[in-house]
Amino acid sequence: MKKMYRLWKAAGLKVPRKRRKKRATGQKQNACHVEPATFQHDVWTWDFVQGTTVDGRVIRFLNIVDEFTRFVLKIKVGRGIKSEDTIDSLAELFAIHGVPKRIRCDNGPEFISHAIKEWLARIGVSVLYIEPGSPWQNGLCESFNSRFRDEFLNQTELLGVEDARTKSGAWQYDFNHERPHSSLDYLTPAEFSRRRCSASATVAALPPLQQHTAAAEPLPVSQPKLS
Repeated sequence: MKKMYRLWKAAGLKVPRKRRKKRATGQKQNACHVEPATFQHDVWTWDFVQGTTVDGRVIRFLNIVDEFTRFVLKIKVGRGIKSEDTIDSLAELFAIHGVPKRIRCDNGPEFISHAIKEWLARIGVSVLYIEPGSPWQNGLCESFNSRFRDEFLNQTELLGVEDARTKSGAWQYDFNHERPHSSLDYLTPAEFSRRRCSASATVAALPPLQQHTAAAEPLPVSQPKLS
């Protein structure tokens, strides 16, 4: 034992310290059926999907969707998408659509990075982290990702990053503007979004007393169903 100890010490070896397990981020109260989106840009949801190009190399897609309207805000494509790339994409969307109230996501390392969490906190966007290992709590995003994989990734040959951007952009346009959704009363996300905005603008233009009455009445299109 003493000889072994001397050899161990001479080699500068040490007993590895036990590391504390990181406490999981997320809770079931942030699930989409518990805290649903109630208006456009109330909750955005985002997640990564991974595929491959024809040469076998990995390519990643960051999908960002408005939960209430099902409108695909962005499909970002890259071999590797860093925190800075994610922040740039969000900043671009904020400039175009305004800042959402909340963002729902899982506990992937891209979403719990200090850079993203601090940046969103400074802007005032709440992050709804779902429980680890509970993808159904982010069901709307999981449903979209499943369609994206089945209808796009599994059906399309991707030659490279630029080719993937072009083809995913065409698929995104079709999803937003050409495809009716049963959960949106068989309207496209773009049409559903336009009607909701139009109805909200009509209410805002009314005198205050009539605004209160109109706000209590149902809008022309029903609230989307969870699917």
